[in-house]
Amino acid sequence: MRLLSYIPPHGFLPPQFLPGGTYFFTVTQADRKRDWLVKHVDLLRAAFRQARRERPFAIEAVVVLPDHLHCIWTLPPGDADYSYRCV
Repeated sequence: MRLLSYIPPHGFLPPQFLPGGTYFFTVTQADRKRDWLVKHVDLLRAAFRQARRERPFAIEAVVVLPDHLHCIWTLPPGDADYSYRCV
């Protein structure tokens, strides 16, 4: 089943599947004792640039902490595939 071809019986998509939506999420390292995200922030920036080239999105906010990060992203109009970008 394709997401955009599915309209539930109540007539609207759940908010997490709205094309062009804005999403907040947190990513946590498996080893919470390490501070790799701040030690290697240059690699993290490069990964964000690469991801945005492959599947565009707007970065509204990012907070990078030693063992996890918080993001707010907005997808382009017509695009609801936020989970592909978070992999």
